[in-house]
Amino acid sequence: MKFSNSWHYVRRLTGRNRTPHNNRTLGVVLAFVAGAANAGGFLAVQQYTSHMTGIVSTMADAIALGTYELVFSGIGGLFSFIAGSACTAIMVNYARRHRLESEYAMPLLLEALLLIIFGALGTRLHGVQGPLWVPITVVLLCFIMGLQNAVVTKLSGAKIRTTHVTGIVTDIGIELGKMLYWNRSQFSDERRRVRSDHAQLNLLVRMLLSFFAGGVAGALGFKHVGYISTVPLALILVLLAFAPVLYDLRIALRHWRHWRSWRP
Repeated sequence: MKFSNSWHYVRRLTGRNRTPHNNRTLGVVLAFVAGAANAGGFLAVQQYTSHMTGIVSTMADAIALGTYELVFSGIGGLFSFIAGSACTAIMVNYARRHRLESEYAMPLLLEALLLIIFGALGTRLHGVQGPLWVPITVVLLCFIMGLQNAVVTKLSGAKIRTTHVTGIVTDIGIELGKMLYWNRSQFSDERRRVRSDHAQLNLLVRMLLSFFAGGVAGALGFKHVGYISTVPLALILVLLAFAPVLYDLRIALRHWRHWRSWRP
C-alpha cells in the first residue's frame, strides 16, 4: 500500500496533470539539482552556466578587451541554453499532442542522461583536457540548464524558474515590500489594499535555500570525489521521471499487444 501511494505521488509530481503543490515541490527539488550542477560545473570549468546575464556580460567585456576566444565561448553557451529550452518545448508539445503522461518527465530523463555523459567525459578526460574541453563542457552544461529551466517554466506557467536566482531574489524583495507596506486605514476598498502572498514568499525562500544547498553539495562533491558526483544528481532526476515514463510505456505496450492480436 505504501509503495502504491509513493508510486502515484511520484507519477503526479512530474506527470501531465499538475497541482500547485506538485509545482512547488518539484521546483524546490530541481533548484537543488540546478545549484549543484552550476557550482560543480564551475569547479570543473571555472565558469557558471546557469545565468545568461553573466555570459552575455562576459562577451561584452571580452569584445572591449580584445579577448575574442571568450566571445565565441559565450556565443556557444548562449545558443546552447536557447537550444536546451527549445528542446524542452519540442518534447513537451509533442507529449501534449499525443496526450502522454510523461509530458514533463522526458526532458528530465534527458537531463539525467546528459549529466551522466558530462560526468563520464570528465572522468575519462581528467588530466588530459585539450583546448576544446572547456568550450564543449560549457555548451553541454548550458544546454542542461536551459532544458531544466524551460521544464519548470512550462509546467508552472512561467511562475517558477529554478536556475534564475536573480528572479527569485527579486520576487522575494517584492513580497517583502508588500509585507512592509503600510495600508492606510481610510482605504475601505479591500481591492486597493496591498497584501503579501505568504505562500509565494515561502516558496521563493525555500527555492533560494535549496539552490544554495545544492551549490554547496555540488561544490563539495566535485572537490572531493570529482565528476562521479553527477551520478546522484542524475538519480534524483530519474526517480522524479521514471513513473510517468513507465506508465506511458505500459500503455504503449498494451496497444501494441492489442494491435498484434488483431493482425490477420
